[in-house]
Amino acid sequence: MDKVFDFSSQVEALPDGRLYPYHSSKKIFDAVFLGAACQFRSVHRLETECQPGGVLSKRIGPLSEDAIGYALERYDSQAVFQLGCAMARQLKRNGVFRSEWSRDLVVAAVDGIEICSSFVRFCDDCMERKVTHLVEGELREEIQYYHRLCAVTVVSSAFPIPLGLRFQKPGENEVACSLDLLRELTEQLGRRFLDVLVADALYLQASFAKEIEGLGLDWVINLKENQPELLTESERVISAVAAEKKDDRPELQLWHAPEVYWPAGDRTVRVVKTVRQQPVKRWCVQRDEQGEKCAAKETVLESSTNFYASNLELGSVPPVFIHQLGRSRWIIDTEVFQTMTTEAHLKRPSVHQGCAKAFIVLTRIRVLAYTLTLVFFFRQVRSHFRKCSLGFCDLAQKLAYWFVVLQTDSS
Repeated sequence: MDKVFDFSSQVEALPDGRLYPYHSSKKIFDAVFLGAACQFRSVHRLETECQPGGVLSKRIGPLSEDAIGYALERYDSQAVFQLGCAMARQLKRNGVFRSEWSRDLVVAAVDGIEICSSFVRFCDDCMERKVTHLVEGELREEIQYYHRLCAVTVVSSAFPIPLGLRFQKPGENEVACSLDLLRELTEQLGRRFLDVLVADALYLQASFAKEIEGLGLDWVINLKENQPELLTESERVISAVAAEKKDDRPELQLWHAPEVYWPAGDRTVRVVKTVRQQPVKRWCVQRDEQGEKCAAKETVLESSTNFYASNLELGSVPPVFIHQLGRSRWIIDTEVFQTMTTEAHLKRPSVHQGCAKAFIVLTRIRVLAYTLTLVFFFRQVRSHFRKCSLGFCDLAQKLAYWFVVLQTDSS
């Protein structure tokens, strides 16, 4: 990473708010970063692995959980965000964002996720809601504390690359939080860094569309019942249009309406409707000739209908491109959030209680570690194998093993 990103120098340049630090800020950052790369679940586990005999004992050295939390609380979270943006700029310069299916456009998805919900643990930045749940056999209404964050991820590359995240503030909705994140990314990365933004139907709002167009972005957003007038008008216009079928994709039917009036935005938008029918195998219970029950697989046709609204000018590009862009939005859910929740422990509330700033910094370092580890996995590991049997989780175990056997070169 030092060769490509000059990573160590940039980490050393991060501002440190401590007056008399016992451990250097780089040591703290490296411990959290390497612990996230090895997929350690908590800061307490990180402290254990830094002790003699632990995975990071030779690379980092003794480090307590309190020292990590104290240092992270005095880190500048915006500086960590800017470090992630610097990594993203270098990745784009190195051609990591290139993609054939997206026609050399950099496509990013935006979405939100809830993390660290609890009835006991909280910090000053926690959001609150009243929840009725079962306690000792009785329904009880209690205040639940939780966080929501919004993330922007490049989904047009060979593997998803998170660009940045922002925590939602109390009283702020997801769309407003995502819009502020996009503004911050535009300020750091420039207006021409991204080309197309894809999002769920929640983001199909006239004000949001106007704002992101002001940032120089085209957009493709799912159309659902939250825009009833546009949906009704789209169904009316599309009912008079013949379906398009692709020889290479017989399971897909597509309808294209270049101009559909959007009353909420007082403008016309492009709408594409798709119907996909795919055979899916499901388990079912059947009875044999003797009347005994047995489990068997059956194949059924599963149909899904989607509407996509967009401001994209297609020109000679076929409208199935809108469908491809709209489908790419699922990557942020099925790959990024899913992997970061299960493997990168995004929802683990480490250094949370009373440490709001430390929790934000910890999460951003974890996301940065996930991103760069993913780049290393795809560009330096899988690219060297025709058939790679090593998975992303296996890489974390390998990294931990390499840190254990790391020895000083006595020569």
